[in-house]
This record gives sequence, structure tokens and C-alpha cells, in this order.
Amino acid sequence: MLIQIEDVLLITCTNHESPAEFSLFHRADIGVFCRRSQNHDGGVMANLRKVIFWPSFALVAAGCIGASYYVRYSAECQIVTQASVAREEAQRIQQKVVLFTKRMIPSGQPFAILLQRLGINSPTVARLVASVQPVFDLRHLRAGNQVTVGRSVTGALREVRYNIDTDKVLSIAPHGEDFHSEIQTIPSQTESVGVVGEIQGSLFQAVMDAGEKPDLAMRLAAIFGWDLDFYTDPRPGDTFRVVVEKKTLANGETVAYGRILAAEYNNAGRSYRAVLFHGPSGNSAYYTPEGKSMKKAFLHSPLKFAAPITSHFSYNRFHPILKEYRAHLGIDYGAPSGTPVQTIGDGKVVFAGPKGGSGNLIEVQHSNGFTTYYMHLSRILVRNGQRVEQGERIGLVGMTGLATGPHLDFRIQLRGQFLNFERLLLPPTDPVAKRDWNQFAAARDRSIAQMPPLASNHPALAANTSPASNSAAR
Repeated sequence: MLIQIEDVLLITCTNHESPAEFSLFHRADIGVFCRRSQNHDGGVMANLRKVIFWPSFALVAAGCIGASYYVRYSAECQIVTQASVAREEAQRIQQKVVLFTKRMIPSGQPFAILLQRLGINSPTVARLVASVQPVFDLRHLRAGNQVTVGRSVTGALREVRYNIDTDKVLSIAPHGEDFHSEIQTIPSQTESVGVVGEIQGSLFQAVMDAGEKPDLAMRLAAIFGWDLDFYTDPRPGDTFRVVVEKKTLANGETVAYGRILAAEYNNAGRSYRAVLFHGPSGNSAYYTPEGKSMKKAFLHSPLKFAAPITSHFSYNRFHPILKEYRAHLGIDYGAPSGTPVQTIGDGKVVFAGPKGGSGNLIEVQHSNGFTTYYMHLSRILVRNGQRVEQGERIGLVGMTGLATGPHLDFRIQLRGQFLNFERLLLPPTDPVAKRDWNQFAAARDRSIAQMPPLASNHPALAANTSPASNSAAR
């Protein structure tokens, strides 16, 4: 750059001045000029850098600001969206979600009083009950049935439901300023299912352990009740199998059991089996696979619930009150006062009232020559001349007459002779008629074929006898 500038100046000096003059008078000026030129170039470069830097900085800053605004905008949009979703969900919950309160109807309590105790005010209850009258008679409410009150999350009344039975429900819902009531059918299905279980404690617990309700245990006990006392006979390791009609709701909840088509109970290695047969006569009954009636003329026990035997049949027992040895021609069952007493068979009450040391006594005469006695009762629930059916409650355990504590003295007599009920072979009712045998055998085989298998650690139980061999045996 300096060379070029000097050449220009020398050319200029040749035209106007001598070199010596140029050297003396302008050397210093050239240096100053050159320094100014260098300073000028530096400033240009600095300005150039400024020109490049600041627009670039401005662009970067604008990008950062834009990104910041974008993030903020996205966050605000997300918050708005979430708030909208939350509002919609809150509205849905308020409109659709119903919180239910369930109560069982107490005995003797009016429907209106029950609703008030569930938090519904009197004016609302009055309008609600008025809407029910055209479709259901509230006098037919059953104690123990369930009432359900549904409310929104804000407490607004949404619905009142009363379970009439396993098939129908009374629904009461707001309708404008009033209420609308209707009887709805509960959707359900009924199918035959197999249930299998093993006894560890009681039949009731085993049935519940198998996923079923205690009612099924009651039904099983009723079928085998003539052969087994399910309060004293079950042993750990006993097994049961049953084919039963079961009614379930859409959610799988069991609401009721229908007919038990076949049942089996293995007690301490001995198998008891029963099949349901609906004969041409129209009556349904349970029979063994061999066609013998499961129903005996008498029940296995005069008590509906378990009770230990405190005194056995004896011709020479020491009487705790009379302090002498004398015959005790009955069986004493120790049970609390008020325990229900049932007649062990169909018959006619020939005496009901107090009778000396027997206390309150009921005497039942049966058609097959037997007479049964129920003594020391706290209360008599039948009258002279009344017809009673097997299993009917006739009195309550007490300690009237010569008794040291509450118990039932039960006695059975055949044509004037008292018998030991513990050793008595209970007489059965009529077997399957010969004319119905083929139909019975087909029904029996169908039902038993549906039995679920036992666990592999239990031996197989005896199979059915073939119809041909049964016929021959008969």
C-alpha cells in the first residue's frame, strides 16, 4: 500500500518538483498520510464488523424472542386445552357420576321414614312416594330387601332404587319438577354350572371358599339332611360336588340359585348322591342313583341348628333333680332358650300344652304309626288338632317342668314303644315307580355327566349303576 502511494507521489513530483524538494518538504507528510490511511482502513474494517455483528445480533435476539413467545403461546394453549378438558370432565362427573348409598329395609319401618333417614327432605319424600303409588304398593316392602339412593357429587338426588326381588327393581328418578317411577326388569341369565369344594371347617365355609353364596350350602344340607347332620358329621377332607342352575347379572354377580340337578357329598369315605327327577305325576323329588327317595319320613334332627346331646337314651339314668335312677326314654339336646324346634315329619298335633314334669309339651302323631314328643319348651307355636309339615317350626327350646337348664327332651314312639332315635333307621318315602324308571335313568345320567371333577388328590367316587343292573336289582 505504501509503495503504491509513493509511486503516485513520485510521479506527481516529477511533474512539479525535484526529488530533493520532495524529500525535504513532503517526507513527513507522507508518513502522516500513510498512518491516516492505515487508521482509515482499520475503521472501515471495524465498521464492517459492526455492520455484520449488529444485524446478526438483532436476528438472533429476534429468534430468541420469537421462540420465547412461541413457548409461551404453546404453554398458554396447553393450559387452555387442559382447562377446557377439566371443565368438560367436571360437567360429566356432575351430570353422569352417581354416588350410591345402600341400606337394608328394617322390619316394620315405613318407606318414607327410611328415605328421610337417608337424607332426603320431607317435601321431596312426599313427591317421591306419590309417584310410586300408581306402579307399586309400598305396603309390600320386604324387610331385608335393599334400597339404594343415588346422588351426584354435588348432592343432587339422581335416583332411588328398591330391589323388589331377583328379577325386578323399582326405579324412581327426577323428571322435571317431579319424579317418574317404573318397575324395571333386571337383565340376567340362568345356566347350569358345576361347583366342587373340600371341607376344612364347615360346609358353609367350603361353599363360600368355592366362590358361592351360603344359600347353596343351605340347599345342599336340605337335600342330604335325612342322612347327615351337617353340624356334627362333616370331617376335614370331605368333598362335595353339585350341578345347580345359577342366575347371574351382566357383571357376573350371582343373584339366585335355581334347581340343584345333582349333588354329591363324600363324608369320611362314604358317598351320598342325589339327583332331581320330575316324574310324570308332576312332583319333583330327589332320589339316589338307584332310584330310592332321598326324603325320609323323618328329619335327622328336631332342631334347626346345631346342638350337643347332653343326655342319651337310657333305661337306667340318674335323674339330676329326682336324685334317683330311672329310665330316660329320649334324647336331650342342649340349646339356648328360644332355639327353634321343628317337627321331624308330617303329622297332626294331638297335644300342645303344659304337662307335669314334661313342662310345655307338643305331641305329634304321624301316619306311619310313629308319635314324637317335644318337651320343656319355652313357647308352643301350634295348637291341638293342627296339621304340621316336616320341618315346620312348632316351638322354642326352654326349661319348663323338671329341667336344670334350657334343653329339648325329644322322644319317638312306635305303636306304644319308645325307640332310641340315635340308632333308628329313618324310613324312606316311596322310590321311583317302575313305570318311570327309563325316564329317571336318562335324567340321572344327564345330570351326573355335568358334575365337575374332583381334585386329583381325591379318589374317584363310585360310578352310577347302569339302568340295566338297576332294573334287574329292582
